[in-house]
Amino acid sequence: MRERIGVVSGNVRRLLIVHHTASPTLQELFEAVRRGATTDEIEGVEVVARAALRATAVDVFEADGVVLGTPVNIGYMSGALKHFFDTIYYPCLEETRRLPYGLYVHGNNDATGAVRAVESITTGLGWERVHEPVTVIGAPGKDDLEACWELGATVAATISPV
Repeated sequence: MRERIGVVSGNVRRLLIVHHTASPTLQELFEAVRRGATTDEIEGVEVVARAALRATAVDVFEADGVVLGTPVNIGYMSGALKHFFDTIYYPCLEETRRLPYGLYVHGNNDATGAVRAVESITTGLGWERVHEPVTVIGAPGKDDLEACWELGATVAATISPV
C-alpha cells in the first residue's frame, strides 16, 4: 500500500485536481468534478485545484489522489497537461506509485489519442486508475456532467479516511 506522502494535518486527505480549463465547456466539466469531490457524503477530503501550468511535483507529493482534466488538442492532451507531466514525472516516479487517479477529457470529435497518452504516462508513473476516463464529445449534456460529478466523488471517496 502506498504510504501517505502529504502533509495535511489530522485525518484529512488531499485530492488534487490538475486541469487545463481553456473553454466554458471545460469549466462546466471541472465544476462538476469539483462538486462531486466536495459532496457532503464524503468526509475528510480537502480538494485543491491547480491549473496544469501551475501544478508542481510538491502538489503531487502532498496529494492522496489526483483528478486530471484536459481538452483534446490535435488528437492529444493539451500542451499544458503535457507540461505538467514533463515537470513532475521524474521527481514523482518512485514516490507516488499507486497514487489513485481519474481523468476527464473534452474533444470535438474524438478523444482516443488524448486518453491513450494520459494513460500511458500514468502507467509509467505507476498510478492506479480508480474510475474509467470520462470522455465528453461536443457540448456536455446532463449525463456528461453527472459522469464528471461521479468521477470527482469516486476519487474523493477512494482516498477518504472515513
